[in-house]
Amino acid sequence: MKLGISSSLQHGSPQEWAAKHKALGLETVVFPVDHLSGEETVMAYKRAADEAGLQIAEVGVWRNTLAADPAEREKWIRYAVGQLKMADRIGARCCVNVVGTPYGSRWDGGYRGNFSSECWDMAVAMIRRIIDEAEPRQTFFSIESMPWMIPGSPDEYLRLLADVDRPQFGAHLDVVNMITSPQRYFFNDEFLRECFSKLGPRICSCHLKDIRLKEEYTFQLEECACGEGNLDIPLYAQLASAADPDMPMIIEHLDTDEQYVGSVGYVRSLVA
Repeated sequence: MKLGISSSLQHGSPQEWAAKHKALGLETVVFPVDHLSGEETVMAYKRAADEAGLQIAEVGVWRNTLAADPAEREKWIRYAVGQLKMADRIGARCCVNVVGTPYGSRWDGGYRGNFSSECWDMAVAMIRRIIDEAEPRQTFFSIESMPWMIPGSPDEYLRLLADVDRPQFGAHLDVVNMITSPQRYFFNDEFLRECFSKLGPRICSCHLKDIRLKEEYTFQLEECACGEGNLDIPLYAQLASAADPDMPMIIEHLDTDEQYVGSVGYVRSLVA
């Protein structure tokens, strides 16, 4: 596996950005600018990553490509197409988004309609359109698994991959986002094995964090920093490496650069 972080770290130039990641012993990065930044800026960051020997793991979309308002939906689909085209130009492993939702005010929120056949069909059509319009040759479009959106399980992801039916559609694994039951929480080692057994060859990139059970009723889980929860991180890393020695594992959702530095050290101590 190749360890990375979602933070771009405080930096003043592409070279400093790459140097700071390299100094932490990281081997992969999340691309820090979007296609609207201009080709000169985009290629400057690509060159900096290449010169430092850093794999570009992910280009993010993080927009509601299923927005209820047709004009907004079209705007974000066009943005996703631009991001995927950029990801292909710079040789990123994947361009990633969540499915999104037309059913409520929060673009990545949980709603009953998220699990409807209507939403499924909309998602399949949206993913196909983004891939068909961008025409990527070397990178993959992918959907991050989410607790309250499709795909919420390995089997559901396999179905989505089959229904989209595009060779440049890959899987993105955030296993913590799919731990949504006592069974998956307490037996996360078994769930990790299931994820990689079913999705391993299609996984482009992984997110890394931890999860813990809150000591109150009813059953409540919360995301936390690596080492503060119950996730079998060494097994996660082992399975990711077995699936692909170059698999990106991106530590995410911390608040400061200092926290990211500490988390990198902790994860390295587990998987060294």
